[in-house]
Amino acid sequence: MRRYGKHTDEDDIRTRPNRKGNRPRTNIRPKHEDAAEGMVLTVDRGRLTCLVDDRTVMAMKARELGRKAAVVGDRVALVGDLSGNKDTLARIVRIEERSSLLRRTADDDDPYERVVVANADQLAIVTALADPEPRPRLIDRCLVAAYDGGLEPLLVMTKSDLAPADKLLELYGALDIPYVVTSREELEDGAAADRVREFLDGRITAFVGHSGVGKTTLVNALVPEERRRTTGHVNAVTGRGRHTTTSALALPLRQSDSWVIDTPGVRSFGLAHIDPSRVIHAFPDLEPGTEGCPRACSHDEPDCALDAWVAEGHADPARLYSLRRLLATRERREGD
Repeated sequence: MRRYGKHTDEDDIRTRPNRKGNRPRTNIRPKHEDAAEGMVLTVDRGRLTCLVDDRTVMAMKARELGRKAAVVGDRVALVGDLSGNKDTLARIVRIEERSSLLRRTADDDDPYERVVVANADQLAIVTALADPEPRPRLIDRCLVAAYDGGLEPLLVMTKSDLAPADKLLELYGALDIPYVVTSREELEDGAAADRVREFLDGRITAFVGHSGVGKTTLVNALVPEERRRTTGHVNAVTGRGRHTTTSALALPLRQSDSWVIDTPGVRSFGLAHIDPSRVIHAFPDLEPGTEGCPRACSHDEPDCALDAWVAEGHADPARLYSLRRLLATRERREGD
């Protein structure tokens, strides 16, 4: 057998059979130690807009990454043309380890998991108090995805001039979720953005919500100049004039190291990928009580040790109710 390199064996060489003049292909890839660091701002038909230093660079995924896809929020390594000039294209050669993942499936029967955002610290769940009516099942599902993915939740309630927030706050009170209540007038005059901004300092926050709740209006109020600048750059390169939120988009706030990520409006939030055993990690007051649970306990069965744990006064019964309600969302469709 012909050898290529001092330490090369047959596992390092692949050849295509039945083709004349075939050149050996090697599995040994460059490490790209001199690659530049960047952050993925948005993804559009295989083209990724990345922030490298203080400029936006268009890039595509290198073939060597295989099926591994980069998503908004990913920290990546890039090589090639990093000038950011029109019609230039860099290559993403490495996706760095992720600190968190916001994931969903199309529905609960869909085995295909979609990563929506990577490396976000916080998930802002935006819901209207009326027009459209609140959808607690959808909120619950977003909370489960946040807890599973390592994001801290923030509840943003809009249109308080149409309905009070008391009922919704009572439903989520035991979870101790930080929240902001805003009205339509506050969305328009910027007061809502000012209040929400207090929860965003120094964080990367992904915004989710179904259509009509005011999510994108709020994001536009938070970062009006940056949205126009970033979408203008993307449009110039791709030739698309889209301004609605059809793909996730990361935008910097005026504060240092603060980002908001606007995601497309969702009609449903599938949880087929969620392991229910990980949700308990978001309830540190209840987690020690699971030590006496039977194996693979659903935490909602007669032998669950959490009932005795709560009865002994170790935790608030409302917290156990909230945990079980969230765990049940995986077994119950959002529209039920």
